[in-house]
Parts: sequence; C-alpha cells; structure tokens
Amino acid sequence: MAICLLFHVALLVLASFSSAPADANSEGDALYALRRAVKDPDGVLESWDPTLVDPCTWFHVTCDGDNRVTRLDLGNAKLSGSLVPELGKLERLQYLELYMNHLEGPIPKELGGLKSLVSMDLYHNNLTRSIPASLSKLSNLKFLRLNGNRLSGRIPRELTKLGNLKILDVSSNNLCGTIPTSGSFSKFSEQSYGNNPRLEGPELMGFVRYDVGGSCD
Repeated sequence: MAICLLFHVALLVLASFSSAPADANSEGDALYALRRAVKDPDGVLESWDPTLVDPCTWFHVTCDGDNRVTRLDLGNAKLSGSLVPELGKLERLQYLELYMNHLEGPIPKELGGLKSLVSMDLYHNNLTRSIPASLSKLSNLKFLRLNGNRLSGRIPRELTKLGNLKILDVSSNNLCGTIPTSGSFSKFSEQSYGNNPRLEGPELMGFVRYDVGGSCD
C-alpha cells in the first residue's frame, strides 16, 4: 500500500512539472505567431526567441508564478501588420496593450477566449471591420479602448453583458446604427461614442431606441 501511494505521488509530481512547459510552449507559440505577423522596425521583439522553453524572459512580456503570460506591453512600438487569432490562447492574460501602433485588419474573434483579461487597449491603430461579439465573453474586462481606428458596423448588443466594464471608448471610428443603452452601457457618456458620424443613440441624437432606425451597412 505504501509503495502504491508513493508511486501515485511521484506521478502527480511528474505531471505538474510536465504540464507547465507545455502551457509555456503553447503561449510562446501564440506570441511568436504575433511576431511573424507584424513588422518591427525598432526591433522591440528581438528577444522573442521561439527556441526558449517559455516566453517569460522576453521583453515586454510579464508572467505569473506559474510562467503563464499575464501582460503584453507593446504600446507605441511602431508595429505594423495584423493581430493573430493565436492570442486568444493566452488564458491568463490580464493586460493586452497594443495601442498607438500601425496594426490593421480585423480584431480576431478568438480574443473572446482571454477569460482573465482586465484591460484591452487597441486604440490609435488602423483596425477595420466590426467589433467581435465574442468580446462579451470577457467577464473580467474593466477597460475596453478601441478608439481611433477604422472599425465599422454596429456596436454588438452582447457587450452590454460586461458587468465589470468601467471604461468604454469606441470614439473616432466608422461605427453605425444605434447605441446600446442597457446593462453596463447605461453609464457611459457621449464621449465614449463621439466622432462616429453614422452612429445614433440617446446620448448623441435624442431618444432613439436601440432596435429601431439607424442605417448600417
């Protein structure tokens, strides 16, 4: 019985050691996918070496005690290119800071998988297409700043489910339709939506119901 117990404990210890590198490698692969997808004129990603066991030694990456990525700080880094769906694999990521770059293309719907995310700062880029409704899965999100892009389409009503959202800024885009006003969106001011000429709503153009009017293509 004692031998069996010791064998079981040894297996548990081995499993704990083997799972951490697998997670780290997966997250390193996700971040390296971003490196391959962007141009980096100032070499801020030079330390992102895919041959390392985990990405926690890379510059601009912060990890927790389990060597899982919790922060990605690449604001104002002169990066161009596109975001990659692999970023959605960073399940413990709390801060996604990619503001003031030259990123273009859509916001991947896979970012809805960032279940620990507190802050998403993608403002002042050249991002296009619509805001993914999948972001409504980010139940811990407090700060969502997408202003200063070229996003179009409606504001997804699903985002009103983000009960912890404290700051929303989707100003200076090309959004259309009407503004959701239920849930967490009831507390956001006109400034959150400003400079979207095709956007309508109670905060901007009088008492317009969300589901009526507001041409949008």
